[in-house]
Amino acid sequence: MAEILVIRLPDDREAPAAWIAVDSQGTRLGAVSQGPLNEAAAETSNRAVYVLVPGGEVLTTTTEIPVRSPSKLLAALPYALEEMFAEDVDDLHFAAGTRKANGRVPVAAVSHARMAEWLELLADENIEVARLIPEQMGLSFIPGTISMLIDGDDLLVNDGDDTQLFLQDVTPTDALTAIGAFNEHDDTSVDDTSVDDTSDDDETVDGGNSSSHLLVYCSEADNEKLRHEWGALRNELDSVDVKLLPDGVLPRLAVTAATGSGINLLQGRYGPKTEYGGIFAPWKYAAMLLLGLILVGTATKAVNYLMLTREESALQQAFQAEYEQIVPGAQQVDDPMRLVSSLRARAGSSNQAPQVLLQALERLAEASGSADQARIEAISFRGGVADVRVNAANVSVLDTMRQQIDQGGGFRARIQSTDQVGDRVNSRLQIQAIEQ
Repeated sequence: MAEILVIRLPDDREAPAAWIAVDSQGTRLGAVSQGPLNEAAAETSNRAVYVLVPGGEVLTTTTEIPVRSPSKLLAALPYALEEMFAEDVDDLHFAAGTRKANGRVPVAAVSHARMAEWLELLADENIEVARLIPEQMGLSFIPGTISMLIDGDDLLVNDGDDTQLFLQDVTPTDALTAIGAFNEHDDTSVDDTSVDDTSDDDETVDGGNSSSHLLVYCSEADNEKLRHEWGALRNELDSVDVKLLPDGVLPRLAVTAATGSGINLLQGRYGPKTEYGGIFAPWKYAAMLLLGLILVGTATKAVNYLMLTREESALQQAFQAEYEQIVPGAQQVDDPMRLVSSLRARAGSSNQAPQVLLQALERLAEASGSADQARIEAISFRGGVADVRVNAANVSVLDTMRQQIDQGGGFRARIQSTDQVGDRVNSRLQIQAIEQ
């Protein structure tokens, strides 16, 4: 079972703190200790730390507010309760408890300055706090019973329903008057007052829901001092049950705090921060594997891209070399696909035209390659016929080219014209596919 260290901070920062170890059911695991906070810090190992803060610094109340979202509720509380405070609500921190069955929400309000002081005090001693609770909420609610805890001049009281107060320098009778305990019991008779000096455990007082029964926790000295007041209260309430606290009030408060009751002030800006490292820790190896796969995939794509780029460059160079054999002195072709598309468009709409053109160009390349003294100057293709302008050393070179094309089969070449220009001959050669 989880262990909890409950620390009660004093009103005066210089005064000693008190602490006690309990389990999650509130069962004591040791004696109450008192001293400086650094001594309490030494006992926090492997224990959750719940801190009770002075009740006089925290106002507790309940309110009806229809908002259900926790974040929206915290944002709405300052505006819903601002009429209760003389100071600016911007200087106050609001925290909400669990909504009650009647729909009302318990609320605690404390100054930001006081919150900062408490958290700084605890942080200085490296005390990590799980819950920060107003000490008046360490007094549990018992339906139909008024619960009261007396600690010297301090008095904690609740009516078993909604009201929960921290009062100073008031008598028990004044406290009961403040919560309206006498409104419906002005003429009632009372049972005998009982005092139990052996236990400080909870006992349910049988009295229904009328809140006409009083359960008091106090020291033997306070009980002696208030004995006459208990007698007077017998005339106002059905019963008065006094339980003595031989070890002080902290064990009594720790029982309720350890069970998770009360408002935790560590909400909103003071709430726990999300530890993303802890959230993602179970996924560390899966994330590493995923990252590795991404890197491998990226590297593979990069290598493929490099290889394809090199292959494209090689193909473009091969295309340029073939094209220059057909059209010597041709400029660098940056887009072979566009050039081929242009040739196809010029060749006409026949489905066989592109294939015929390419075959004719191939045959022309072979013939011009065998005639070293010939140079192709221009080519046009239309209607399945290629017209080639050739500059040759003499007519015999042209005739050799014609014969080479004819002998290859599939095409017939004809010299359409010749023109002597200086010591060379300009000629127009026509190449046409032979129909099978």
